[in-house]
Amino acid sequence: MSKGGAHFTSQELALVLSHYDIGIIQQIKPLVAGNRRAPKQIIISDTGRYLLKRRAKGKDDRYRVAFAHAVQQHLKEKNFPVSRLIHTRDENNTFLELAGHLYELFEFVSGVRFEGRTESIVDSGAVLAKFHKFLSDFSYQPMPLKGSFHDSRAVRGHLKKIGSEKNNGQADSSLRKTTTSLTTMYNNSSVSINQLGFDDWPDQIVHGDWHPGNMLFSGGKIVAVLDFDSLKVSSTLTDLANGALQFSIVAGRPNPADWPDYLDQSRLVHFIYGYCEVKKLQDGQLKTLPDLMIETLIAEAVLPIATTGFFVNLSGADFLKMIQRKCSWIDKNRKTLSEAIEHALQDLPK
Repeated sequence: MSKGGAHFTSQELALVLSHYDIGIIQQIKPLVAGNRRAPKQIIISDTGRYLLKRRAKGKDDRYRVAFAHAVQQHLKEKNFPVSRLIHTRDENNTFLELAGHLYELFEFVSGVRFEGRTESIVDSGAVLAKFHKFLSDFSYQPMPLKGSFHDSRAVRGHLKKIGSEKNNGQADSSLRKTTTSLTTMYNNSSVSINQLGFDDWPDQIVHGDWHPGNMLFSGGKIVAVLDFDSLKVSSTLTDLANGALQFSIVAGRPNPADWPDYLDQSRLVHFIYGYCEVKKLQDGQLKTLPDLMIETLIAEAVLPIATTGFFVNLSGADFLKMIQRKCSWIDKNRKTLSEAIEHALQDLPK
């Protein structure tokens, strides 16, 4: 592995590309994006532009890749904005297995990253709804296990582990206070969601990681959804809540202690409006969103912090205090947020 992350050797590139029929190679250049353990190359040939990816190693890789590819091909047939998978020449597979590595080759899609446009936020909600509609009856054997951030013993276990960790032989009382508060908020949200009927709503394939970094845009519209590594079976409400949170969260400053408490209400409302233009919510589902956003905020933070003590390269303790402030803000402003969403949805056709 190079200093900047994993990379391809020239011999590896030549061997991998020999398994694909994409014409005469004219140019190859690295693409620095996403997981550094999964190197990517842009391949330009006389038949077009392609993206080659070597997947980072992980548990059940072969099954997970095959399942993700089946989902992507199903979506592509529905004209969903997803890049076309290129099949291998000899075995006509959507991925290549060589020397313990898995490789994927996609048709390259040109686009820009999320720029904050309102039109893009509405479209991101609408495209998520289409994702759910197109996969509502999707079947694959074996289907992935059911699971989500909601009412999770694992999340509670991570919070307990973080709160009990010791520095210099003594537990950090400030960190313990933070994790205790987060545990209380998480438990309260789980109970509230369950009382609203969460267990009665159907499960299906959900994306699991719907956020701006996993999309490319052009003219304010999504032209490609990029990441299908977090697919799972759960309620579509978990995807909607996570997406609404990801598009409305306010961050950007290097130190999480300086991040504001509030969410961007306008972005939150526009995302949910876009979703509901395509797929209506059932009675009671809208009321779960503030609590589901609290749950996903906590769940996303605790696993890496419990494992490493950090969130990416940020102090785990500082990051959790920021999470606590944002969860408290959502809790205190749930009525205002719900009323703003309900008001916006009144404009939708009945």
